[in-house]
Amino acid sequence: MLKKEVADLLEQQINKELYSAYLYLDMSNYYYDKNLDGFGNWFKIQAQEERDHAMLFLTYLQNNDVCPKLGAIDAPDKVYNSFRDPLAEALAHEQYVTSLINAIYAEAMKANDFRTLQFLDWFVKEQGEEEKNSSDLLGRFDLFGSDAKSLYALDAEMGARTYSAPSLVL
Repeated sequence: MLKKEVADLLEQQINKELYSAYLYLDMSNYYYDKNLDGFGNWFKIQAQEERDHAMLFLTYLQNNDVCPKLGAIDAPDKVYNSFRDPLAEALAHEQYVTSLINAIYAEAMKANDFRTLQFLDWFVKEQGEEEKNSSDLLGRFDLFGSDAKSLYALDAEMGARTYSAPSLVL
């Protein structure tokens, strides 16, 4: 049985992951509106990943006899003044999500909840990848984004990204 403190944090994370999906859809909309469809695609796929992360937390709670209460998802309220802004915001957001995962991990460790720690190990690794991907994309934009031809090539590369569902076994 999950300790209430751990279950509550896992339940809250469902909402945080769904908000992340909304945030990335908002960034996707921004880029599509600016005719940078490759960047729009990259963030649309990012939104799919976040939605799937929420479903993993939901399923984990259900598999542990917890019926999660779903809260309202806030609308994103970010304003982007440049093509770079969403990329920087995405990196900052991934760093924030990492802090949330770390807090759940710490609470599960305090509770000696080894099953939840094992479940969270995948998310710890995933967040490392998410931060690196966001950081790399921002760095590449900083290198190439001011040149129209390079931006075009980077946008085309982002458009080639495809979705792959997570392979975490619950």
